[in-house]
Amino acid sequence: MFKAYGLYSHIRANELRSAFLLAGFVVLLLALMFSFALLIEAMSARPGAPFDYILALAVDDLKRGWPIGVVAAGAWFVIAYLFHQKMIDFATGAADLSRAESPRVYNLLENLCISRGVPIPALQLIESDALNAYASGLKQGQYKIAVTRGLTRYLTDAELEAVLAHELTHIRNRDVQLLVIAVIFAGIFAFVADLTIRRWDFPFGFSPHRPESDNGRRGNGGAALAILIALFIIALSWGASVLIRFALSRSREFLADAGSVELTKNPDAMISALRKIEAHAAIPNMPSRMQYFFIESPALHPEFGWLATHPSVDARVAALVEFGGGRDVSVAASGEEREAIDAPREDETTFLPKDGRHPLWPPRGPWGSARR
Repeated sequence: MFKAYGLYSHIRANELRSAFLLAGFVVLLLALMFSFALLIEAMSARPGAPFDYILALAVDDLKRGWPIGVVAAGAWFVIAYLFHQKMIDFATGAADLSRAESPRVYNLLENLCISRGVPIPALQLIESDALNAYASGLKQGQYKIAVTRGLTRYLTDAELEAVLAHELTHIRNRDVQLLVIAVIFAGIFAFVADLTIRRWDFPFGFSPHRPESDNGRRGNGGAALAILIALFIIALSWGASVLIRFALSRSREFLADAGSVELTKNPDAMISALRKIEAHAAIPNMPSRMQYFFIESPALHPEFGWLATHPSVDARVAALVEFGGGRDVSVAASGEEREAIDAPREDETTFLPKDGRHPLWPPRGPWGSARR
């Protein structure tokens, strides 16, 4: 009872945490619009215009222009909605996997879906010896779960089922939609940062940077200060969007691990799978913006701390032990388990004969003959 209560408390805590993180993107979008208004007003202001005057104009522009920004963001979302799966498949190299090609994986996934009465997502395969997987899609009928070739080869049925349950939880909890939205938002900030800070020109030669010949005229008054503040806001918005995106992914991984335990009732299998994946998750040349879709980062050299796309496996295992009642399992450097995950626990072997006999053999002594 107490373990179940802890598990579901952990799920609710992560739901609230993710909602707050996603709400932060809205604030960053408004900050981005304000920085552009500040840039435009600074570059069009008369020579010597005070900073307070430019700031007031930028605030007024934001009040009148925020609907345009919302429409532009909406158009960005429409494009992503229509083409996101093709872009994901192209980036990861995932291809459709039929039941005839892999009946084992299909049967495991089908059993999980039938047990919860949910539609079965399509399966995809990534031709890689790495151990990794991810889920994608925005609505029913579009959901897909992709697994690597190595995952199907080197994981036991219980471990593979736990991984599939992890990805199915991402779908059931609408994590995949949330991650796609995070990618789109982060893409907006990255795009604007590239245009503004790296000085890529917009179409038709327009750029928010002022011309070199205009340096003297704009150097006086508050225009220069307004431009510096605008560039700082753009850089800060981009950096914060990246951190929020990574933090969102980290919190969702804890939630999906908990969901896997809820589906399979086998926390030990999830722990064992994570320990195996930990040492063999890297997929060379995987785009950085796809890394947080996977169950574990496929980067050759994963980031740590605030820039990490995933929580550490140690932290995830600790959560499964504390809230799911699982046992950690040591994995040797070669990838072989030192302790079998299916080995009976100490409290499960107390009824067995202590002299090594089979429990079904008749006892020794006057009540039965000893079997050799």
